[in-house]
Amino acid sequence: MIKPGSRWKSKVCSAEVVIVRSPAGEAHPQCGGEDMVPLGESFEAAPIKPGFGGGCSVGKRYKSVANGLEVLCTKAGAGTLGAIGEALTVIEAKKLPASD
Repeated sequence: MIKPGSRWKSKVCSAEVVIVRSPAGEAHPQCGGEDMVPLGESFEAAPIKPGFGGGCSVGKRYKSVANGLEVLCTKAGAGTLGAIGEALTVIEAKKLPASD
């Protein structure tokens, strides 16, 4: 089970994320089409898979519609964030009401 607050590192680029909301079921965060690894764990570098090179931006939240995984990007990278082989979508900030 992936726990909220855990930090993950990409195997394909410099991207790092923090889990905000755990996925329903067993799904790992992905970047560049490859599973991410817990920060600090050793791994073998891999190339970005075709179609997963859109990049991710620091400070943005990303969510999976399919399983509810939600992550916060803490370090930008060249790979697209994903889960279960599908790209995560950026969560837009909610607009606050104007105060006069």
